[in-house]
Amino acid sequence: MTDDIILCGVGGQGTILASKLLASAAMGRDLPVKTAETIGMAQRGGSVLSHVRIGEGAASPLIGTRRASLIIAFEPAEAVRQLAFLRPGGTVVVSDRPIVPASALVGGPAYDVEAVMAYLRKRVERLVVVDADAAARDLGSAKCLNVVLLGAAVRSGALMLTADDIAEAIRRLVPERFQDLNARALAYAR
Repeated sequence: MTDDIILCGVGGQGTILASKLLASAAMGRDLPVKTAETIGMAQRGGSVLSHVRIGEGAASPLIGTRRASLIIAFEPAEAVRQLAFLRPGGTVVVSDRPIVPASALVGGPAYDVEAVMAYLRKRVERLVVVDADAAARDLGSAKCLNVVLLGAAVRSGALMLTADDIAEAIRRLVPERFQDLNARALAYAR
């Protein structure tokens, strides 16, 4: 059995670090893991997509359409964009904070986050919405949203990994000066 996880967001949100934390947590439990990333224009606010496959039976690092057990979305529009990966009965953990597209900054259209969230609520049976602004305010930083989302995914029951597995990966991969913030972010529940 495998956990097939899609992580998606916008460049600079910590999507790649989150996928590395999941992979490290799996390796810490001696579970087979395969990963792949598509970062494209990530450094300029473009889409970031990571595939993480944990467990026996994953022949390829890429997850097929309607095969992901979990989508962790750092941004609502990215959740919708990657929804075709979600298998029936799968879980979506999504931040409710939109990232304004670069085109909107130069007069192009922005998107209606309420319409996007309504679409997700209608299409996803198991939807966990994280209040990103509340998390940033309560934790004192928006830089740890990636770990807040991982904690929400653990609490949803959609991962074979535990909070302790992720915490150990944080200790291995995150610089010491950010350890406390990330430990609080992992435990954050609201």
